[in-house]
Amino acid sequence: MTTIQSEHFTKAILMLLEEAFENVQGIFLDKNTSMFETLAGITSDEASIPVGGKCATLAAQVKHVSFYLDKISLFMQDRNAPNVDWGEIWRTVSAVSSDEWQAIQTELRLSYMSVRMLIESKQDWPDEDTMGIAMALVVHSAYHLGEIRQAMCVL
Repeated sequence: MTTIQSEHFTKAILMLLEEAFENVQGIFLDKNTSMFETLAGITSDEASIPVGGKCATLAAQVKHVSFYLDKISLFMQDRNAPNVDWGEIWRTVSAVSSDEWQAIQTELRLSYMSVRMLIESKQDWPDEDTMGIAMALVVHSAYHLGEIRQAMCVL
């Protein structure tokens, strides 16, 4: 059985997160479609529009990604981290002012940088669960990026 070196796994996860959030390298996104590039073109008015009758606003989508990054990174450090209300953001974030929209984007950038630093500091990936959590950070973020980009077509 061949094992994966921790440094290779770390580099791969960081490369995929970078693609999803800030710097498209053509691994799975088209040029200029990363999270931060996408959000740069969205106004607070657009971020405040619910996508369809029962769907969340883009502001809620972005706030959720930030919340997810924060909570999963906490869980990576402490598997006994308390449960959280995953639905709160969907129930509470709707229309946003220009300042609120900017704050949500800043929060996302800080959450992203924090999770990057956590992954960069990992010395090893001791088990499948830890590796799976790291992969889920990429997958979940890419999913919501797709939701946001698709919603922009509707809006």
